[in-house]
Amino acid sequence: MKIAVGSRGSKLALTQTQWVIEKLRNENPEVEFEIRIIKTKGDKITDVALDKIGDKGIFVKEIETELLNGEIDIAVHSMKDMPSNIPKGLKLAAVPEREDYRDVLILRDDFKSLSDLPRGGRIGTGSKRRKYQLLKIRPDLDIVPIRGNIDTRIGKIEEMNLHGIVLSAAGLKRLGLEDRITSYLEKDEFLPAPAQGALAIEIRENDKKIEDMISKIAHRETEIQVRAERALLNSLNGSCHIPVGALCDVNGDDIILYGLLGSENGERLIRKTAAGKVGEEELLGKRLAEELLKEMKKLEG
Repeated sequence: MKIAVGSRGSKLALTQTQWVIEKLRNENPEVEFEIRIIKTKGDKITDVALDKIGDKGIFVKEIETELLNGEIDIAVHSMKDMPSNIPKGLKLAAVPEREDYRDVLILRDDFKSLSDLPRGGRIGTGSKRRKYQLLKIRPDLDIVPIRGNIDTRIGKIEEMNLHGIVLSAAGLKRLGLEDRITSYLEKDEFLPAPAQGALAIEIRENDKKIEDMISKIAHRETEIQVRAERALLNSLNGSCHIPVGALCDVNGDDIILYGLLGSENGERLIRKTAAGKVGEEELLGKRLAEELLKEMKKLEG
């Protein structure tokens, strides 16, 4: 049996796809896997901020089209790139174990943390969520918009004379660049993007054989976290335009969901927490989203 696996062509996307294939190969040694690289809208437009391009599916749509057309059998995505609505005819088959969810700082010279940076320090990020959380901690910072793959963004530190950049720990660890991390931004003051560090494996609906094969690498705790975090995002109608952060902690049958909502200009940033039980994760995400929206409306008066 030969399986065609669709992936974006970046070094990180291919590393993630290869990781998924290795997991599948361990469970299904008789299957042959082949990677097909598919260029997405987000890969083609590299000089425009993500929130200016528009829709949330800019890194997945072309891959989903190939899946629907039968050109590929499986698609591997970063879960945080997945829009809330999956096209008719497709389904999420499994979410494998999550990598580190945290954001990290890569700083130049001998700087060790945000507090070390000089007044007006220049930090690069293309994410509003990261930008406004940084400014909440250090309102004096100069946040410089950057885009590109991980190597490109690391290169911008020198190129744009930045003091540092913010990236996801997961991407750096998957690429073997963990030694570049200066410090981790912990959840008590810095929430990640919903489902950051998790991968999504998408297939055609009613493709029972492939679904059975993929279900073997599903990770229960990660799937619970992703359901809660994405329920919050979807209930906030999350796009690239508004800053949204979420993280779900699972401890036995108990779950805690941390949520963040910002106004588009970052003047208001609200954090709230909700607790519940496993099995209630989607309900919890919706409830916390309602509380965040209610609080935002109150502040906007």
